[in-house]
Amino acid sequence: MNTSKDGAQSSDTASADQPVGGAIIDDEGHEVPITEEMIQQACEKLEVSRTGASEKHD
Repeated sequence: MNTSKDGAQSSDTASADQPVGGAIIDDEGHEVPITEEMIQQACEKLEVSRTGASEKHD
């Protein structure tokens, strides 16, 4: 595993479909591991919603 000098895993070695240490419970009660891809999608949606909200207030 490649790590940076501070011991953190570098982003180029992290797979988007690997669990990142958390989980959500779906509608059927199943535990679904949270992946890097899920986090990235949520951040993108948040950024779009914040950008759209600020444009509406200008």
